[in-house]
Amino acid sequence: MNALFDEWIALFSGAQQWLFETVVQPAMFTMGLASLLEDGFDATGWLLVGCLQLAVLVAVIGPMQRLRPVEVVTDHATVRTDVLYTLLHRLGVFRLVLFFALAPSFDQLFGSLRVAGWQTFHLDAIWPTVTDQPIASLLIYLAAVDFFNYWVHRGQHRFGWWWNLHSLHHAQRQMTMWSDNRNHLLDDLLRDILLVVLAQLIGIAPGQFVAIVAITQLSENFQHANVRLWFGRIGERLWVSPRFHRLHHAVGIGHESAGRNTLGGSNFGVLLPLWDILFGTANFEKRFDPTGVRDQIESGRDYGSGFWSQQWQGIKRLAGRA
Repeated sequence: MNALFDEWIALFSGAQQWLFETVVQPAMFTMGLASLLEDGFDATGWLLVGCLQLAVLVAVIGPMQRLRPVEVVTDHATVRTDVLYTLLHRLGVFRLVLFFALAPSFDQLFGSLRVAGWQTFHLDAIWPTVTDQPIASLLIYLAAVDFFNYWVHRGQHRFGWWWNLHSLHHAQRQMTMWSDNRNHLLDDLLRDILLVVLAQLIGIAPGQFVAIVAITQLSENFQHANVRLWFGRIGERLWVSPRFHRLHHAVGIGHESAGRNTLGGSNFGVLLPLWDILFGTANFEKRFDPTGVRDQIESGRDYGSGFWSQQWQGIKRLAGRA
């Protein structure tokens, strides 16, 4: 298994090198960005991962939506907006802006910590036999990040100011495989900052970080898909299914608890339902309910119809003006 894993890594590295030398590096020289070639090489890896994810979406998950849809998609305009969100993230536009805005600050911060004697902790080093097992190490970090993401997701539903941003994600009433990245940019920014800090604190290697993000994102695309599918009594408790996550998006169910219009909810797990089981937030009812936010339906609250209007409405909600 480790040998096969090494072959995949070598194949990906070769494709990344080819794409960088053939397309990205010449473009960077043309634009006068030769001093950022190392960062450009890293960006090429993210671009390649994004293209592979888009290929899986179109070739695998898309046909599944057409074969067993939960509902007929009638509002194609809102789905096209979700496609735009996905392309911005998977083709690296959002990550590129994030890099130029925050990377220097992060480099200075972590550099100062190392000069002060702070040494990076490596979570997988707790189990010495795992250090030389790349798959085992990856699984440990994947579980650790997923545990972290569970609590971040709980926070998005617990704190009113954060929910004012995150509610955009829940306002999609025709959920499809493109809906995962339908988020307010400030919400994405906060999540990415927290994730980068976690990766530094527990010693996730750059290659492992890329793999963890790729696995998580692709699984989330599948969870949001318009697919009438569940994994069975046992499987539902091993990995988050489209049914499990759709219930999290269900009107008045997944984003409410302890009574009507009270922040909370159920099924916060990103990859593993285990955390919901352990902390009492799991709902395994075999249902496929309509999705959306209650106030959007009952009082007509405006969450925006296009990318810019959705971002603006989020700012207004955050400021208490919408």
